[in-house]
Parts: sequence; structure tokens; C-alpha cells
Amino acid sequence: MTSSVISLARRALATTALALVATADASAQSAVRDPLPSWRDGPTKRAILALIRQSVRQGTPDLLPPAERVAVFDNDGTLWVEQPLYTQFAFAIDRLKEMAQRDPALAQRQPFKAAIEGDMRTVMGSGEKGLAEIVAVTHAGMSQEAFTGLVTQWLATARHPRFNRPYTQLIYQPMLEVMRLLRREGFAVWIVTGGGQEFVRAFSAATYDVALDRVVGSVGKTEFRLLPDGKSELFRLPAIDALDDGPGKPIGIGRFIGRRPAIAFGNSDGDIEMLQYTTTAPGRRLGLLVHHDDAAREFAYDRESHIGKLDRGLTMAPQAGWQVISMRNDWSRIFA
Repeated sequence: MTSSVISLARRALATTALALVATADASAQSAVRDPLPSWRDGPTKRAILALIRQSVRQGTPDLLPPAERVAVFDNDGTLWVEQPLYTQFAFAIDRLKEMAQRDPALAQRQPFKAAIEGDMRTVMGSGEKGLAEIVAVTHAGMSQEAFTGLVTQWLATARHPRFNRPYTQLIYQPMLEVMRLLRREGFAVWIVTGGGQEFVRAFSAATYDVALDRVVGSVGKTEFRLLPDGKSELFRLPAIDALDDGPGKPIGIGRFIGRRPAIAFGNSDGDIEMLQYTTTAPGRRLGLLVHHDDAAREFAYDRESHIGKLDRGLTMAPQAGWQVISMRNDWSRIFA
């Protein structure tokens, strides 16, 4: 990949980011009156505002020192669309198709054959092992810089199959508003995702205004290489070093953030442990789960879904004191 191609791709992402900034600026005046204008009034919105207010107001028993104001967000299904496929997996399949053109034998092996042909039932039936094989083949064998370039280029050209828009335009406006309000009140905003850490870092700053060093995700193995020309690189290997999902999320938070969050947003059963780690800590805390129940404007799925399954979380939420965000009822607007 030439530097000019990467440069063009990055400019395209920057253009998308500028459009999002313009949208944010246009709503700035209304945000003065209502910091969460895309949220309908109700228990969920009031719970978010109350947690933030009590965390920062002097004289309240729940006042948090600035260093302890930590907010964490899952990514897929919490900040942007995850149906009909995780965005990173859509990237992997497109890359697999390109690789198969150079190596036709690749298209004859399962689960690669099924992925290339769009047979997602067979792909999902291959389980974690099959999915890991696809990710390993398409994400390894290159430097970190080369991988970031591939992701940047793909995001600049790929379109969602239903909405026919770039994936970076299918982010949730209500969540952007929460992130903006939290930052304004002195919270450190982190993304804690089951997706690949380097994949999300490729667009987190332009899309969410979250710096790459505040992204915690699943990490592939790498090795340091000193090249013959005296330069060096981190080379990506076909293996997983750390899975940031389920119980791996609190472990990642402890390793990279070092503090329990005051507020945590998720959308699936893979976020349960992150919410537990947040809300079982001393002091006032809040856990929230985005419930995808709006088939008209986005998608409707929960207990039976292979992607973003929300079953145990819905059952546990009332007793745990977690807020369930209804996309249909709580959000007057979905996309930025």
C-alpha cells in the first residue's frame, strides 16, 4: 500500500470527522439548555444526569475527586452499529476475499470458503475457533503500522449493507452527547471493547474524540523486529494475547486504567462483568445496557442473537440496579 493511498484514506476519514464536528457545533446552543438533546426525558436520562451531577458537585456525599472520574464504553452495539456483522469482522471478510484472489487455495478451506461465499450460518457454526482463524489470517503477517493503514483505507471506502453509509457515520448520537458531557465535567472517557484494540484505535480519535491511548481491547500477539535497514517494527502474529470480553473486561480495566469506573455502558452479555466491576464498588455508580429494540430505525435483537446477545443482562439488570436503555423509547435520534 502506497503512502498516497493511506493519505487519501485518512483525508476521507478526516472529512467524516469534520462533518460530525459540524453536527456537534450545530447542536451546541441546544446543549446549553439540555446537555443530552437526543435523549427523551425519562428514568434513564435522569439517572445519567444525576450520577454526573452528584459526582462533580461540591458538598455532595458522592463527590468524586477528578482522578476517580472514569467512564467506560463498550464499542460494538454500544457506540455504533454491530449488525448484521461486527464491523471488524466485515473488514476481515473483505480482506479475506482480497487474499483469496492472490491465493485461490485459501478459498477452498473452511471456514474461509463459507466466509467468502457469505454463508454466515456455517461461519458462525465454526465457533470461536473458526472466527479466530479468520481474524488470525487477515490481521497478522504485517507490522502494526501496515495494519492501521489497511483499516484506515477500508473504513474510508466500505459501506454498511443496509444503510449504505460509511461505518464511521453509523455511530449513536445520544452516546456522543453523553461522552461530551462526561468530558466537560472532568471525566476520563475510555473505550473498553471486545474488538481488536488496534482496529478501534485506527478511528477512535476522529470518530469519538477518544485518544488511542484510552482504548482497551482484545490484543493480538506481536514481536519486536529490527529490520536490515536499521528501522524497527512491531510485527503482528497469528495468535491472541488477551481477549477483552466478559471477565476479560475488568481485567483490562485494571491493567490499563487502574481505577474502577463510576459509570459503564454496554449492550450485551459480554459486558456483564464490566458492569458488575463498576457497580459493586463503594460509592455511587451506574451501569447501563443499550437494548436494541428499534427495528425501524436500526435493528431489534437481544436474547436469540448470535451477535450482541443480551439475555443474562436483561434478567440481571433489575436486581443489579442497572438501567436498560431502550433505543426506541429513550432516543429521539439514533445516528450522528
